[in-house]
Amino acid sequence: VAADLYGNSDAATEVEVQVFDGKREVAKANVAATLVGKQMAVRSRAKLALTKPKLWTPDSPDLYGLKISLRNGRKEVDQVESYFGMRKISLARDEQGRLRMCLNNQPYFQLGPLDQGFWPDGLYTAPTDEALRYDIEMTKKLGFNLARKHVKVEPDRWYYWCDKLGLLVWQDMPSGDRSAEWHGPSGGDGKEMQRSPESAEIYERELKALIEGRYNHPCIVTWVPFNEGWGQFDTVRILNLTRQLDPTRLVDGASGGNHFPAGDILDHHQYPGPAAPPTVTDRAMVLGEFGGLGLPIKGHTWQDEKNWGYRSFTNAAALTKAYVGLVEQLPGLIRSNGLSAAIYTQTSDV
Repeated sequence: VAADLYGNSDAATEVEVQVFDGKREVAKANVAATLVGKQMAVRSRAKLALTKPKLWTPDSPDLYGLKISLRNGRKEVDQVESYFGMRKISLARDEQGRLRMCLNNQPYFQLGPLDQGFWPDGLYTAPTDEALRYDIEMTKKLGFNLARKHVKVEPDRWYYWCDKLGLLVWQDMPSGDRSAEWHGPSGGDGKEMQRSPESAEIYERELKALIEGRYNHPCIVTWVPFNEGWGQFDTVRILNLTRQLDPTRLVDGASGGNHFPAGDILDHHQYPGPAAPPTVTDRAMVLGEFGGLGLPIKGHTWQDEKNWGYRSFTNAAALTKAYVGLVEQLPGLIRSNGLSAAIYTQTSDV
């Protein structure tokens, strides 16, 4: 645990860190905070040991309470409360030598929707905190354990509810600038664009802000710097930079292409699919987008014609049958092609 302290103080201080399982304290540590004159601007670090920790998963999203107090002897000067989850995302080889995505050191197939965060009454803005929670609850009720947050960064509360309710998140970096040359369904290997120094600086600054701003959420397990060639530049360097900024999570090389031999994941897009990417031994193989089944509902569309969907349906029963038909093909790809995850397009669109 690291606590950054800023401000003025005349008192000798220490930082007390407490961990709670519900209301029961399960770990505690105290460390001194050294002052430089009257100006306090130091980082205090405390190590705590948890015996038989409860591991966070979508099925059991156990979170520990955390209280960090700034103390002067017995007097509490300031305090902040938070939470954390004990979970690990990693890669491991199966019996055929293929890399699989693992949660808490166990192979764990990830299935979820492409979630662009659209709202009927606010476009990119949710009307209430309850609406943010409702979307996540419905995602889980539909049988998903994951959401790929597509080229959008949500308010912190959305990730809070993913932490609390138990939903894995792949977090995209929002796109900018022009697009590199890209041809569907999954791009061309080695294709990228060249940004101006100003554009590259903006991208890297905002990528760093994204990772630092959402770093503490246990729900986030994968960063996605590029999608389908959109604004894709200096790919290998950016993937390595992402891993350097956060070595605890996986890095999706380029969702849907254009692919380079870097990152942790080879990500294929196929509509309607499903299909698996070519088998490789240096990355986990995922289906980053498939499906694209659309159901325009009268009174719930922005326009009467040309509504979204790679395949369009007129009633829910037909849509459901088609969706189930696609998903039932996934187990074969998991067994034969080593598929580790699949992202269904999509929750909703404008």
